[in-house]
Amino acid sequence: MQVNAQNSGWVLEADEINPNNYYGVTVANGMVGIVSSAEPLKVSDTVLNGVYDYYGRGRVSNILRGFNFAGMNLDVDGERINQNNISNMSQKLNMRQAYFETIFTFDDKVEVTYRVRSLRHLPFTSLIDMEVKALQDVTIKPASVIEAPDHLRDVRNYYAVIDRPHVQIPLMTSVAESPTGKHTIAVSNSFLFDEESMPNYVHEDWDHNMHLTHVTKELSAGETYRFSIVSSATSTEHYDDAHGEAERLSVYAMLEGRDRLLNRHNAAWDDLWKSDIIIEGNEQDQLDVRSVLYHLYSFVREGSRLSLSPMGLSGLGYNGHVFWDTEIWMYPPLLMLQPELARSIVDYRSDRLEGARLKAFGHGYDGAMFPWESNDVGQEATPVWALTGPFQHHITAVVGISFWNYFQVTQDKFWLETEGYPLLEEVANFWISRVEEDENGNFDIINVVAADEHAENVDNNAFTNATAISVLNHATKAAEVLGYTPNPQWKNVADNIPILEFEDGTTREHATYEGEMIKQADVNLLSYPLKIVTDREQMRKNLNYYQQRVDPRGPAMTHSVYSVISSRLGDRDEAYELFTRGYKPNELPPFGVIAEIADGTNPYFATGAGGMLQAILSGFGGLELTDEGIIQLDTPLPRGWQSLTITGVGVDGVTFENR
Repeated sequence: MQVNAQNSGWVLEADEINPNNYYGVTVANGMVGIVSSAEPLKVSDTVLNGVYDYYGRGRVSNILRGFNFAGMNLDVDGERINQNNISNMSQKLNMRQAYFETIFTFDDKVEVTYRVRSLRHLPFTSLIDMEVKALQDVTIKPASVIEAPDHLRDVRNYYAVIDRPHVQIPLMTSVAESPTGKHTIAVSNSFLFDEESMPNYVHEDWDHNMHLTHVTKELSAGETYRFSIVSSATSTEHYDDAHGEAERLSVYAMLEGRDRLLNRHNAAWDDLWKSDIIIEGNEQDQLDVRSVLYHLYSFVREGSRLSLSPMGLSGLGYNGHVFWDTEIWMYPPLLMLQPELARSIVDYRSDRLEGARLKAFGHGYDGAMFPWESNDVGQEATPVWALTGPFQHHITAVVGISFWNYFQVTQDKFWLETEGYPLLEEVANFWISRVEEDENGNFDIINVVAADEHAENVDNNAFTNATAISVLNHATKAAEVLGYTPNPQWKNVADNIPILEFEDGTTREHATYEGEMIKQADVNLLSYPLKIVTDREQMRKNLNYYQQRVDPRGPAMTHSVYSVISSRLGDRDEAYELFTRGYKPNELPPFGVIAEIADGTNPYFATGAGGMLQAILSGFGGLELTDEGIIQLDTPLPRGWQSLTITGVGVDGVTFENR
C-alpha cells in the first residue's frame, strides 16, 4: 500500500492483487459490515452487528455470519467472468466517501467497475453499483446473487415484483433461522436503474443455498450500462418482523433513488470527517492514521446502543464479543472525536448492567461485575477453558472509568445522574466487596489474571489495583458532583490498595513478578491513561524496564501506550519509533489492514487501531482528559512533521494544533 499523490490521505489503493496473500478491507456503517474479496464482483464476508447464536465455534455464542448479499455474476457473450479470465484489476477504498471499488477488464470486450457501500444514513441497507463499459459490441447478463452460509437453517428464497404504474420493484429475498433457531434473519435485494424503462427481470432459484435475479442487455462499442442493487439485512434482534422489514427497507431505498442515497450517505460521512486528524509533512503517516480512524468510525454507530469487538465488523474474530479492548483502547479516541459514537458504547454497558449484577452475585460479590467477554445479553461468554472469564476482573473497573470519562468530556449531569452514577455506584460496591484487608490495613486484590495475560492467578496486579483505585475515586467524585454523600469506604479502600514496587522504585507488576517476559502493557498503563504513576523519573524507569520484557509477538496496542508515555517524557524520536512499531509490522496486503500481532493473519484488529490513535491524540497531540474537559499538554512532534491538527474535538468541535 503506497501513497498516491492525487488521493493523498484519503484512498487506499491496490494495483497488484495476489489472491493467495489477500486480506480484505471492510466497508461498514456500524451495523452492516462487508469485507472485500480478491475475486471480482464478490465479497468475502458480511456481518450484522448485535446478532449472536451458538454454532461452529465451541460452546459460547458467536456473532452470526449472515447471507452474502453483495456479490454479483456477470456473463459477457455467454462467458462467466471469474478470477482467471480478467486483466488489469485494481481495487481501492475511498475513505472520504466510504466506498470500495474494483475495476477490471474482460477479454478486451468490457471494462467493469463495481462499488460497494454500507450506507451510513440507513443502518441496515447497502448499495452496490455496477458500470459496464463496452469496448466492442457485446451482450451482457449481470445478476444479483444471494447466498446462504451452511450454518443457517430452513433457508427460504422468495421473489416478487411489486408493480406500480410508474415503477416495477423486483424483490429477491432470503429468510432463514439462525443455527439454534434463536433468530430469524432476512435480506432483500432490488435492482435500481436510472433509466425510465425497466428491463425484463429473470429470477433463478438454483437450490436452497443460492438464488439470483438477472437482466440481459445488448451494448454497442463505447456504450456504458449502469445500475445499482439496494440490499437490506435485518434480524429479529432488531425487528420482530425481520422478513417484512428487510423488504420494506429495500423498497424504501429503491424509491429514494441512487442520487438521494449517495447524497445522504456522503453527507453523513462529511459530518463524521469534521472530526479529523491532519498531518503535514508525512503523507504515508497521514494515510495510515486516516485508515485507522476510518475503520473505527465504520465499526460503531450513533444511537445503536451497541459496542465494539476487537475485530469490529471485519469478520467473526473473537466471536464478536466485547472486551476491555473497547473501553481502554478504542473508546478514548472516539470519545474525544465523536462523543455521540462513544455514547453508544456506554449505552451498551448501561443496558447490560443486570447481567453484571448477576455475575457479581454468582461469584459472591456485591454490586456489578462485568463479563470479560460480553455478548448480546451482557453475560459471560468467555470459553470455559480460558481463565480470563472468571479472573480478569479489571474489566469491571475499566467500564466504570469509561463512564466517568464520558462525563469528563460531555459534562452531562442529567446523564450522570440517570445512567453514569448508578453504574459507578454498582462498580464501586463490587470493589469494596472484592478487596481483602490485611493485618496492616492494606486492601489486597487476590487471585486475578493481570492485564499482562501471561500472569494468571496472581495477587496485587499493578493494573488491576490501579483501576480499582481510579474507579473508586471516580465514584466518589460523581456522588459529590450530584450532591450525594459518597460511601466513605470508597475513599478509604482506594487510599489503601497497594501498588507494589521493587527495591529500586520500579513498579512491580504483581506480588510474585520477577522480571519474566510479559504479553502486553500492564504497569505502564498506570502512567497513561490512569495517571496513578505521574512522577517523571518513575515513568521513565518503568518504561525502560518493561519495554525490554514485552513479548515481541504481543498484541499491537502495547507499543502505542509506550509511545504516549515517551511523548509526554519529551523524547520525540523514541515516541515515533514506538508509534510505528505498534502497527507497521502488523500491516497486511494489499491495503495495510492491521493484524493483532506482527506477522499475524487476523485483521482487522480495531483494538490496535484504537491504540495507534491514542499515540497520535494523547501522545503527539497532547490531548488529556480532565475533570474540566479536554486540555492539551506540551508534547513534541516527530521529526519531519510540520504540524498536527486535530479537528472536531469534544462536544463543541474544538480544533487543537501542535506545530
